[in-house]
Amino acid sequence: MLTTILAAGAAAGAPPPTNFDILHAMNEGGVIAWGTATILTVMLFFSLYILFTKVFEQQKILNQYKRVRASFWSNNSLREGAAKLEKDSAYRQLVDDALTAQDQYKELTDPIEAHDWLHGSLKRSEDSINSQLNGGLAFLATVGSTAPFIGLFGTVVGIFRALIKIGAAGDASIGTVAGPVGEALIMTALGLVVAVPAVLAYNWLQRRNKAIQEQMSGFANDVLGYLASDGRVRPSTGKKAPAAAPKAPPVATTTAKA
Repeated sequence: MLTTILAAGAAAGAPPPTNFDILHAMNEGGVIAWGTATILTVMLFFSLYILFTKVFEQQKILNQYKRVRASFWSNNSLREGAAKLEKDSAYRQLVDDALTAQDQYKELTDPIEAHDWLHGSLKRSEDSINSQLNGGLAFLATVGSTAPFIGLFGTVVGIFRALIKIGAAGDASIGTVAGPVGEALIMTALGLVVAVPAVLAYNWLQRRNKAIQEQMSGFANDVLGYLASDGRVRPSTGKKAPAAAPKAPPVATTTAKA
């Protein structure tokens, strides 16, 4: 049945086609070729969408970290510093969750170390942010691993159609097999065009996420140290005190001898 469908329209003795453009090659493949191309195009569209949205999201958090390093620890308290951060800031979420955990610790009835309670709360907050950052990356990994095989499926079908046309026409001229072979090559190329950017985007976004996670982990550790020391331990703001003016050298005095 499949052979009959693929061989439809390839009647013996029919004049070989002379139009070898991409559209003609795709039309030669029929529903299978267009369906495969549509699937790969949809995968490419969503891969690019995830790439651009994740880059925007990551850059936003990286900019937030620069502002936190510049001014957050110069405030008098965590609450004052958090109030000056954006409402949707990842670092404000960390501070708010830490302050909430500190308030909740006072209500606990079972004995537990304050350090362990605060550390666990900050870790949950970090995991929540990291989960949002990693959203969509699994799709990129899936596209990168499956797109070549989807393109290979179209390639196999195209080669199969070429063999059917050769058998039906009894002729292996270029005019006989150009359409199916062209369709096979297009499917191969399209599969690679979809897979390669997806793999590159996945690796690049993962590397940026790792850098963001390291920054957040360091900030969470600073917040934990601040709370555990009641505000006495805080990271340096990076502002150096002005250097003292150099002292003038002592003036040598001589005593005149009588």
